[in-house]
Amino acid sequence: MKELVEIIARALVDSPDEVVVTEEETEKEVVLKLKVAEADMGKVIGKQGRIAKAIRSVVKAAAAKENIKVMLDIE
Repeated sequence: MKELVEIIARALVDSPDEVVVTEEETEKEVVLKLKVAEADMGKVIGKQGRIAKAIRSVVKAAAAKENIKVMLDIE
């Protein structure tokens, strides 16, 4: 899942070197935290959060195939 979020985020931003995805596993779910450059934050979130919702949908669909619950936080 981590690699999927990295690939999507790097394709969206102007500074792909500053994209950092960390993964934390809890008992019930996997939490992915996405950090991008301050200037690229709007590109990852999108108007009214549409791009962020789309990224979360893709990640949840991929996680559903593996029977994993995944949560994506954009910091």
